[in-house]
Amino acid sequence: MDTHFVHVADRAQEVIDVAAALDFVSDPGFGGITMFVGHIRDLNHGRRVTGISYDMYRPLALARFAEITAQATRDIGPALKLYIAHAVGRLEVGDVAVVVAAGTPHRDEAFRACRTAIEAVKHATPIWKQEHFEDGDSAWSEGCSLCDESAATTGVAE
Repeated sequence: MDTHFVHVADRAQEVIDVAAALDFVSDPGFGGITMFVGHIRDLNHGRRVTGISYDMYRPLALARFAEITAQATRDIGPALKLYIAHAVGRLEVGDVAVVVAAGTPHRDEAFRACRTAIEAVKHATPIWKQEHFEDGDSAWSEGCSLCDESAATTGVAE
């Protein structure tokens, strides 16, 4: 039985399937399933956003996602299914950028696993984000992985 799924979805070829994430973490023995779905929003820091371009070094990102799932299993226990997928490429407002889903026997573990995993994806995975604005300008975001050194090592923001 596969208990972890990690993926980088090239937006030019595919979209992240939220239903597939839910299906992956579902199990007859699991009473707790949680999911975080990150969409591209239309406003950031008071500026109208038309889209975002994500870039990453895929082998390093996938290795980090695998580390995140391994840590979650150590923290929660073996009765855990975890799904992590992040898009790369150009996304438009409303598109799905990231999905993290967790399934466990109980809700507390599912919530903790999902929250810990998304925070580690955001704070400890080298993913670069370029926001495109309505006025035609674009800017690279500093990104959460550069925010706080302690978050990058622990996977949790302070």
